[in-house]
Amino acid sequence: MNSDNYYLITALEDLSGIDADATMTGVELLESLRDNTAAWEQVRAILLSDDILQREAVLAGEIEKVSGNVLSESQIRNEEPLPEYLLEEAIKDTGRAGTDLLWQEYYGYVRSVASATGSNFLERWVGFEVSLRNALVEARAKALKLSAEGYRVAEALGECDVDFNSVLGEWSAAADPLAGMQVLDKARWNWLIDNDAWFSFDNDELAAYAAKLMLVQRRQRMNTAQNQV
Repeated sequence: MNSDNYYLITALEDLSGIDADATMTGVELLESLRDNTAAWEQVRAILLSDDILQREAVLAGEIEKVSGNVLSESQIRNEEPLPEYLLEEAIKDTGRAGTDLLWQEYYGYVRSVASATGSNFLERWVGFEVSLRNALVEARAKALKLSAEGYRVAEALGECDVDFNSVLGEWSAAADPLAGMQVLDKARWNWLIDNDAWFSFDNDELAAYAAKLMLVQRRQRMNTAQNQV
């Protein structure tokens, strides 16, 4: 057990559910990990996924306000280049092919962080995320009677034993895209509950906490958007 992690983890806000009322931001969580390089890198890699998701949404005109954890607002809005490790030169186009390539590079980056820091949780988390994304690709392609070939990403990293059939069924029946996202994030939350390394007080527990915090913050953004309609 890492004694430094013990004091930090016990001081963190309790995230009892995806609808928890969290006040800590991802930026603040990262700042608290400045003295733990491995945990900082793992948490940073996880939080980056939400920044990329916001980037997709703002470029599609779905949202206006953004709140980055790792990327700057200008990077999220595509007004400045993305970090080198996301291969900005290869994804200058903001169309579907560029978006898929960005996620592929992101997943590869996360896997490299997992390997470099010895994080079993991060390796399994990226496997779950890749598998879920590709399962959605397959479902969309089937519904449209199209081939999923060329739309799946990072298939070699998608090692996951989760059966997504019930999640996909609920997602496809969702009333709107926002409700569909809530279905997917609930599935993510349930996976985290089963894989969060709780009470180990090691870096993997901090990484799992970051993944939960990210989902809580996303749910808060969704609720705010719904209340403004």
